[in-house]
Amino acid sequence: MVALALVSAVGLLVDDRILVGVPIWTKPFKFSVSFVAYALSLAWMLSLLAPLPRVHRVGWWAGTVVAVMSLAEMVLITLQVVRGTQSHFNQATTFDAAVFQIMGAGVAVLWLGALAIAVLLLRARILDRATAWAVRLSSLIALAGAAVGFLMVPPTPEQLAVDDPAISGAHSVGVPDGGPSMPLTGWATTGGDLRVPHFFGMHALQLIPLLLLVLAALAPRFARLADERVRLRLTLTAAGTYTAVFALLIWQALRGQALFSPDTLTLGAAGAIVLVGAAATALSLRAPAPSPSPAPTKEVSA
Repeated sequence: MVALALVSAVGLLVDDRILVGVPIWTKPFKFSVSFVAYALSLAWMLSLLAPLPRVHRVGWWAGTVVAVMSLAEMVLITLQVVRGTQSHFNQATTFDAAVFQIMGAGVAVLWLGALAIAVLLLRARILDRATAWAVRLSSLIALAGAAVGFLMVPPTPEQLAVDDPAISGAHSVGVPDGGPSMPLTGWATTGGDLRVPHFFGMHALQLIPLLLLVLAALAPRFARLADERVRLRLTLTAAGTYTAVFALLIWQALRGQALFSPDTLTLGAAGAIVLVGAAATALSLRAPAPSPSPAPTKEVSA
């Protein structure tokens, strides 16, 4: 993935072709960089299973499936870039349709491999409770984020109105793909875009464990964070808030709203999430109740 990111970066510099409104090498560059972060996080999580040889072996095979399917996905995306055509949703020719069908099957297998790893992490007793739940919950949210991709596959109403459309499926909601978009990300600015919750959900795999690492690093300076129970509560609060924001982004996108053009209802829901998250954070930081001391034992004289 690092090599493909470098190749794609060169492509962005030397290839001036435009596809669906963005430079043609944008998609392989974004995908390869995203896969780098995803793979490193998943590899670290699998390393936590090392003390459990049998579980670790199953995890190794599941991780290998994820790696192989990721590579196959990137090979097909790059192939279509070289050919100068879309990789996703492309039904223009029999070959293009076959490429997209293979990609879809590969993504499903990749998702099942990640699901197997999430199940292993849920069942295994690893490290302290805060770390264990950060890993478990982030892997589950990332699975939900990956599953958002399946919402992009059904044809849009405009595509259904055409016999044998060349493109079937879309990232955007309410507007055609390839319209006005944000720089770098390419997300639509005039309508909804399912890539927003897709991206946000998948990268819970990095952000929630990263939060826990920050809390652990701050523990020597802040006595409250030195307590594992406080770190656990903050981790659960962060995961709950992250999930709520993820759900809000899906809802916003499906209603055809651009990320930075929310309506009053979306803003109200976002405000509620902020308030509940802040209150939960304050409660999480409260001093833990002291453990009850054992009752004194009476000495019995002979």
